[in-house]
Amino acid sequence: MPRRADPQVRVALTEAAARLLNEEGPAALSTRRLAAEVGTSTTAVYTHFGSKPEMVRAMVAEGFDRLARRTKRVAKTDDTVRDLVNLGWAYRRYALSDPHLYRIMFGRAVPEFQPTPSDRQQGLPAIEILVDGVQRAIDDGRLTVTDPWPAAITLWTAMHGIVSLELDGYLTMDPPFEAVPTMRRTMHDLIIGMGDEPARTSASVAATRP
Repeated sequence: MPRRADPQVRVALTEAAARLLNEEGPAALSTRRLAAEVGTSTTAVYTHFGSKPEMVRAMVAEGFDRLARRTKRVAKTDDTVRDLVNLGWAYRRYALSDPHLYRIMFGRAVPEFQPTPSDRQQGLPAIEILVDGVQRAIDDGRLTVTDPWPAAITLWTAMHGIVSLELDGYLTMDPPFEAVPTMRRTMHDLIIGMGDEPARTSASVAATRP
């Protein structure tokens, strides 16, 4: 009788696979090594993932799901620009707390895995939360842009670039390469470019916390 998949074991295997891949590379993703990391059998690995590409696909899906859950928790207040910047901080906090999954979500860590359009769609819910944040700021009269999608994608690419540089050690805690001030300045300048009044932007950004 086929072994029934256990969702908790699947999550544990996904996390262990992401960590091994991030720390040691694709060669570490053997079924024997992965089973040993989680304390299960190689049969359990095959029960949950039929192949290495499917394992990576599961990691990508899990990573984007966690990112969406993290950004969804950002509170909505009467300061829509502050809320928008706080989405950026939530994005950064996720990446720093789960760097192994974050790198795999956006990288080509396993040669056998080539993301499909469907795989890339895994990130859509998280991006839609950012789009909603931009739309709220437009409706509030803070931003003068008319289409929230290009604005959200601009903010996303900036956040992703800064966070990736920080994870790779190029942005640190030491001036002039400090990650937090860089993120704060970038969000500040982009939001002004989207039509907000500079003084109001400064106040909203200053009210946020990394």
